Amino acid sequence: MTITENKTANSLELVISGRLDTGTAPELEAKLKQIAKDTQTLYLNLSNIQYISSAGLRVVLLAHKLMLPTGGKMIIRSPSAFTKQVLEATGMDSILTVE
Repeated sequence: MTITENKTANSLELVISGRLDTGTAPELEAKLKQIAKDTQTLYLNLSNIQYISSAGLRVVLLAHKLMLPTGGKMIIRSPSAFTKQVLEATGMDSILTVE
């Protein structure tokens, strides 16, 4: 998994590529905990995700929860076909904002 950051004045986009699974989810979780309090809008660009496991879904949901206390928001941007299918199958697409 690779994480690329694109920052603007009020937002941060994390472009995540590769596999988001048990082995890589802790890296993303650590990054999210580090940046959540200083970010108004967080975009998780999942267009290059090849595979997402339940551990990956948990971290995506954590991103949403981390943004709430500061009034921020998390938006999933351009999920890959596989990721979109997983979000729909789990019902997470109705909880999270997906563009």
